[in-house]
Amino acid sequence: MKFLNINTIFLMVVGVLSAQETNSDWPVLKTYDQEHIQKIKMPVGGIGTGTVSFTGRGSLEDWEIMNRPAKGFNPTLENWGPVKEKGPFFAIFMEDEDGNKQTRLLEGMQDEATFEGTWGATSNQHGLPRFNNTTFKTAYPFGQAYLSDKEVPVAVVVEAFNPLIPGNIDDSSIPIVILNYKVKNTSNKDLSISLAGSIQNFIGFDGTRGKAIKNINTIREENELKGIHYTSNGVDPKSEQWGTMSFVSLNKGETTYRTAWQKKTSRWDKKRLDFWDDFSEDGILEKRENKNANAPMGSLAVKTTLKAGEEKNFRFLISWHFPNRQTWDKPGFQKHIKATVGNYYTTKYADSWEVITKTIPRLKTLENSTKAFVNSLIKSDIPEEIKESALFNLAHLRTQLAFRIKSGQLLGWEGLFDTYGSCFGSCTHVWNYEQTTAFLFGGLAKTMREVEYKYATDNEGLMSFRVYLPLKEGNKWGKAAADGQMGSIMKFYRDWQLSGDDAFLKEHWPKVKKSLEFCWIPGGWDANKDGVMEGSQHNTMDVEYFGPNPQMGFWYLGALKASEEMANYLGDKTFAKTCKKLYQKGSKWMDKNLFNGEYYEQHIEPPMSADKVAPSLMGITTGDKAIDLTSPDFQLGKGVLVDQLVGQFFAHLVGLGYLADENHIKTTLKSIMKYNYVENMASHANFHRSYALGNESALLMAAYPNGRPVKPFPYYTEVMTGFEYTAAIGMLQEGLTEEGLLSIRNIRDRYDGKKRSPFNEAEAGHHYARSMVAWAGVLATTKFHYSAVEKSMSFTSKPGTYFWSNGYSYGTCEVKEKEVNLTVLSGSLELAQFSLEGVGTKKIKNQTINSGKSINIKL
Repeated sequence: MKFLNINTIFLMVVGVLSAQETNSDWPVLKTYDQEHIQKIKMPVGGIGTGTVSFTGRGSLEDWEIMNRPAKGFNPTLENWGPVKEKGPFFAIFMEDEDGNKQTRLLEGMQDEATFEGTWGATSNQHGLPRFNNTTFKTAYPFGQAYLSDKEVPVAVVVEAFNPLIPGNIDDSSIPIVILNYKVKNTSNKDLSISLAGSIQNFIGFDGTRGKAIKNINTIREENELKGIHYTSNGVDPKSEQWGTMSFVSLNKGETTYRTAWQKKTSRWDKKRLDFWDDFSEDGILEKRENKNANAPMGSLAVKTTLKAGEEKNFRFLISWHFPNRQTWDKPGFQKHIKATVGNYYTTKYADSWEVITKTIPRLKTLENSTKAFVNSLIKSDIPEEIKESALFNLAHLRTQLAFRIKSGQLLGWEGLFDTYGSCFGSCTHVWNYEQTTAFLFGGLAKTMREVEYKYATDNEGLMSFRVYLPLKEGNKWGKAAADGQMGSIMKFYRDWQLSGDDAFLKEHWPKVKKSLEFCWIPGGWDANKDGVMEGSQHNTMDVEYFGPNPQMGFWYLGALKASEEMANYLGDKTFAKTCKKLYQKGSKWMDKNLFNGEYYEQHIEPPMSADKVAPSLMGITTGDKAIDLTSPDFQLGKGVLVDQLVGQFFAHLVGLGYLADENHIKTTLKSIMKYNYVENMASHANFHRSYALGNESALLMAAYPNGRPVKPFPYYTEVMTGFEYTAAIGMLQEGLTEEGLLSIRNIRDRYDGKKRSPFNEAEAGHHYARSMVAWAGVLATTKFHYSAVEKSMSFTSKPGTYFWSNGYSYGTCEVKEKEVNLTVLSGSLELAQFSLEGVGTKKIKNQTINSGKSINIKL
């Protein structure tokens, strides 16, 4: 195998980065005290690569790097009994001038909830000494655990991150954890210290599936690069769990290793005791032999000295490379189709060691670029709760929620259960809400549209709202969702506008057009072509609505308006006129018939017989069993639906304006706050899943001030953050600023590190895709809009400095009275006109603004 020239690499690196002298000055948006760290698990890994979680205590848990979710998996193989949790860990040895010695785990105290179990405590390395005091500081993707203890002569900051740069997909998709241990001698004596990390070779076992067989740990030393390369001689190379891992040190000092721990000789396993005694003696690891170990432990230690008051930084890297991703394997869904679809990230590297050697020369650049992005956002004049919700939910995109197959397309689950995905197929009516990908990584968003129109949509215009893998089987699901299909049209319009890619538009327009025409088939959603959806409308509530309703209605109006714009651009005037006519009729009808003076409601209009409903729109909820069409259950009825204006929310994001009467829209949002807002959830009766409890505040899925169906849609008493964000951001769009910010603040207060992880907003599973709608809060508060088609940009006229991103470039915009300073921090921006809301528009000589450049615009 060919490797980069390590001499060259380190000549490049050492000149700009000394691992023991770096002062990273990482950005901080939020600080969590010791009472609010135990639930913190920050995913560290690249887009489509899997992640390892960095906890609020400074440990590494949830090793989800082998193509599948693995919550709670801390590789602990070949150990007897459930209490012997021996997952990966780092430790520090200290010895002062007088010979006093201490050894501690490099992490804070574990959660007291883990103290009790059948066999005692259940936390990882539960019996080993650690630091008593911990705080956690973060601005995703940076995490910092501050460790201290009055009995220990050092203070330590444990830092973890993975590069994240808007518009730069490859640099944001590196399968690596970058770890820093900043150790400060807080005593008045010189110290001899050693840092050791131990990670088992668990290749072949992902926490649930597979088995480690004949794995091998190999020491590699090439100049300053020293580490352990993990491979396997027994795991099937075609297995999804087959691959490589690497664990390296970039530190000066005496480096020692173990490629195995002591061989097990009895049930009273003393391997960990042997390691602890050895390391605690002098901080130097003696070698051990265990030739028959299938999953050998690998340990690496670096020893040096710290003068009184001195601080040094120790940097370690962990990388992985698992190329054999399989198709969806959700039980009961695509269980009969098995194939290897691969991982795009593994096409960039030969193995995990090459991940290291290719990344090292660029570490400082990648870190600085990531800091530049995060700082430009958190230092902007955007409300704190908006910045937090947008940035922290971005973490979902880097978990096993989303993956990029070998051919390059991005796909995703709805969420993640502990050991498998929740609801397969890049479900359109869930991913409709997500705005993070489009505005930060536009190229990836376009691949999702490619999947929807090239593979999931048939020649009749039916878009399978779940796509099969491999992609040649894409439309085999064969079921259409009204909101998913209409929302996909709006997403396509958004992604064309942000990219300005006319070839993209022309290639997919025939199927986009056909997917709208599907509304008009006999027995379809709008079979009579009156601009109103009346038919069997499967939707994100996992039911079919029968009859006109605002949720489907506004999606439809938005799709009609977006289609009119695209048709006019392409010269398809006849189709554009049809879309305009239906939009105008539908909008007027909904305002007249569905708006009840406070909000929009559903008119339940069931078909009288099954032959009045298109076969592809029937039986989704009931598993193809017949349902009572004369009086269907699970309807919205006269309820106040929390996201009834989701189509309107989206229309504002993409510059399509109002889809209905402006006053009605504002009144509806006020009514959602009036009826759906619960100050204290302890007073609320919920009969399904609970995502808000006790004294927490939230927006309910639905309220029924005017009468409730006996069996309303199943989630009506629940609380789900993606829907709350949609309503709250809609409020921000309409000037209901305090109400919108309150609702977002309430969400983030629930994910406070004590009760829930700030990086894991759940719905049907962990890291739920819908919560990535939170990025739209940045757009709503800045009034940012960009069209690469028109080369136009617009902003709020409220003075301040604001972050912006369009999926391909990002920067800041400093707004003064009738004047702006527009800066591009990464990528390039084409601009021909600029507008300030309520001030005016300035034509600009068409120009390209490159990274690092600014222009001044006076209006």
